[in-house]
Amino acid sequence: MQIRLPRPRGRWLAGGAALAVLAGAGTWTAVADDSAPTVHRQDKVQAMPGAKIDTSFFTAGGSERRPAVLLAHGFGGSKDDVRAQAEKLARDGYAVMTWSARGFGESTGQIGLNDPDHEVKDVSRLIDNLAARPEVQLDADGDPRVGVAGASYGGAISLLAAGYDKRIDAIAPAISYWNLSDALFPNGVFKKLWAGIFFSTGSAGGNPAGPAGDAPADTPAGDAPAGAGDGPAGSGGNSAPGSPAGPANPGACGRFQPALCAMYERVAVAGKPDAAAEQLLERRSPSAVGDRIKVPTLIIQGQSDSLFPLAHADAMAQQIKANGAPVSVDWIAGGHDGGDRETARIESRISSWFDRYLGQDKNADTGPAFRVSRTGGVDSTDGQALLRGATGNRYPGLESGARPIPLSGREQTFANPAGGTPPAISAVPGISGGINQLSSLGVGLSLDFPGQFARFESRPLKQSLRITGSPTVRVDVTSSNGDAVLFGKVYDVGPDGREQVLPSQLVAPVRIGGAQQAKNVSLTLPAVDHEVDAGHRLRLVLSATDLAYASPPNPATYTVALADGAALSVPTAPAVKTQASGLPWWTWGLPAAGALVAAALLFTARRRVAAPAPDPELADVPLEITGLTKRYSKSSDRYAVQDLSFRVEKGQVLGLLGPNGAGKTTTLRMLMGLIRPDAGEIRVFGQAIRPGAPVLSRVGAFVEGAGFLPHLSGRDNLELYWRATGRPAEDAHIEDALKIAGLGDALARAVRTYSQGMRQRLAIAQAMLGLPDLLILDEPTNGLDPPQIREMRDVMIRYAAGGRTVIVSSHLLSEVEQTCTHLVVMDRGRLVQAGPVAEITGEGDTLLVTTSIEVPDPVIEKVGALAGIGSAVRVDEGLLVRLDGASATSMISELVRLDVPLTGVGPHRRLEDAFLTLIGGSA
Repeated sequence: MQIRLPRPRGRWLAGGAALAVLAGAGTWTAVADDSAPTVHRQDKVQAMPGAKIDTSFFTAGGSERRPAVLLAHGFGGSKDDVRAQAEKLARDGYAVMTWSARGFGESTGQIGLNDPDHEVKDVSRLIDNLAARPEVQLDADGDPRVGVAGASYGGAISLLAAGYDKRIDAIAPAISYWNLSDALFPNGVFKKLWAGIFFSTGSAGGNPAGPAGDAPADTPAGDAPAGAGDGPAGSGGNSAPGSPAGPANPGACGRFQPALCAMYERVAVAGKPDAAAEQLLERRSPSAVGDRIKVPTLIIQGQSDSLFPLAHADAMAQQIKANGAPVSVDWIAGGHDGGDRETARIESRISSWFDRYLGQDKNADTGPAFRVSRTGGVDSTDGQALLRGATGNRYPGLESGARPIPLSGREQTFANPAGGTPPAISAVPGISGGINQLSSLGVGLSLDFPGQFARFESRPLKQSLRITGSPTVRVDVTSSNGDAVLFGKVYDVGPDGREQVLPSQLVAPVRIGGAQQAKNVSLTLPAVDHEVDAGHRLRLVLSATDLAYASPPNPATYTVALADGAALSVPTAPAVKTQASGLPWWTWGLPAAGALVAAALLFTARRRVAAPAPDPELADVPLEITGLTKRYSKSSDRYAVQDLSFRVEKGQVLGLLGPNGAGKTTTLRMLMGLIRPDAGEIRVFGQAIRPGAPVLSRVGAFVEGAGFLPHLSGRDNLELYWRATGRPAEDAHIEDALKIAGLGDALARAVRTYSQGMRQRLAIAQAMLGLPDLLILDEPTNGLDPPQIREMRDVMIRYAAGGRTVIVSSHLLSEVEQTCTHLVVMDRGRLVQAGPVAEITGEGDTLLVTTSIEVPDPVIEKVGALAGIGSAVRVDEGLLVRLDGASATSMISELVRLDVPLTGVGPHRRLEDAFLTLIGGSA
């Protein structure tokens, strides 16, 4: 049940009651709709030392006193970005004030990055203003009951204000920083791209455009690419000539304070921070007053965030909790790099937080001490997968439940190239969201250049592993010039060893000094919440370069080895449990039960028919189809399948392709003995297929999904299905099927709590019961999102790796190309071509380079003129680049050098091209 904010007793009156207006106050405006109380807004420009601050004050309802809330905006935005949230809080009984920080919106002054002498004192002056208003509840003379909330830049000001002004009673910072120096110079390494977004975009003289995500996700800014500005159109750009918002200090850094300009330019030229730069930013950081923050704090931090990663929220939580204040931590799915910001849920939780600690409502539900958003669960209205929360009754930190994962790998020597070029690619502001999605597919743009990194790997995991926190490892590092900069990352590597996913695209930079001789270093890797499936490996990579950071310009040679007895320590946070989502089983349980019984009867029926004698020469051949023909009903000359012949061997994953009406489903139905062919034959391990043929016990099938009883666990559903077949329990091999399907601990949960991907994997496990030698899957990835498709792909590869055979029919050509070893292409019921995937697709030399924005013609001409490039042509998705001697790696390096805003690189739909060529007009 959602707990709403405290509100005055009695019925709200349309239009509200009259509010007192202070002398010199601005204009009052009423905002209302048909179903909510009228919200009154007063706009006022308040004069403060060195600036004029543009404010808005919101109230609704009667004239009685109420707690107050200050809402701060993100970097590059303005007070308009938080107006909707302010109006909601006002309707729920709060007096709310928003303002545009110095240098943003219609406020004048210089940007000080939350300078305690300016921006923080501005907050105290706003609190003074609230204390003087008759609508605001007071704890003492001059001391209003007040909370502060904000995201990113605004979250930091809430923390700083709580450290400097004891009148603040509760705060709710979101996706913010604890130490700005650590955010921009982590472990002494310059985060050059994010720093450039802050400073370079402000150099035009207007308001700097901040990283996308600082503004609330439901404002126009929430959809802007990183660096494009947070505020709505007009809120973050240059003001009209003569307006108060005109640049206060035009010059090299626009509205920034000169000290900040000089600091940035000095660090950008040197490529690394100096002590003065670190001290300048640390003084403007909440960590500088961390021991003074003693108010209830709700910390919201993003998992998809290379600017302010989860480690900043951890530092906040540990310090404020040590101060004795109540703390809750919420890891949302999105962040500065994109993803779901969960705006509605987070705003509701902030409201409940203030309800408890400002409104003194002891019944208000402030939520768990720790929550992390994970993909899963089913919407009871439409069956779609949702984000689900995993919770704990205490914040686990980043090291809870550490498990050692042994790594292997010899001592390795690699180079830091001159100028740090070409750089490895991980999180890149502006395109990281796209890369993150691509990496979920197993084809993302996470690049490490040969000769520039060391790699260590684990064995395949026997069980799935949930990483929640920061993995750590000890290594020995030697540098030819004594100093080294390394970028640590942990990949999730698929069963084939080639597909690797970098969780949230995050890396951990570290600067190591005094490494002329081997120096033992403890590396803390990025904090993530990520599930590694059974059969996958963990791969530790230490790279010399990264595009988002500054590497030493001088060439050097690094040598890295695992420390004696070192293992990758992986936190698992065992006390954090994923929540179950309720779904009434009767809403679809009865139809599913009926389908289950019908399927059991269908697949176990034994009808005695005369069958040809077995062929001993085909006893080890999973499938051979010869001259298979099936006419349409009541037709003598129209064929669903005509004279089809092909053969499948052990260990193959065969893709059955063809346009609609090609005869694929009819072929599969004949293969499963559901319908009889008019001519030809199908032999499985030498046995002729007829309805009810005994050899069908060696065939498992997944066609059009499976029905499960939602109130039963996954394991109970499988056991019930197997009992319905009438076969001995010892023949089920349930544990083996579950190991391949990779469902892990989920088998003990009710199926109603499963995501769509988990249901699909459970259906595959059902088809695998008895470990059939031939597995038939018809559109197994229907309805799945990209990460779930990748999981299903791994299941098929693992199953075939055991010497069994998989036949999969799918419309997703990219998945077929990555999963299948062989193809059968059908058209109009006939075989068009059969053979290995590589033979059918050919070795294409054309790559598709997808881009975030359209590439200008002069840049395309430069790309086409590069050595080893045959041509470059613009297409809707980006560029088609034909290689003529150059490698894909060298091409990517050159594109990065030319500032091409790439989001992905891959083959130019090779299978699609071959497929369309083969079927011609049937497409």
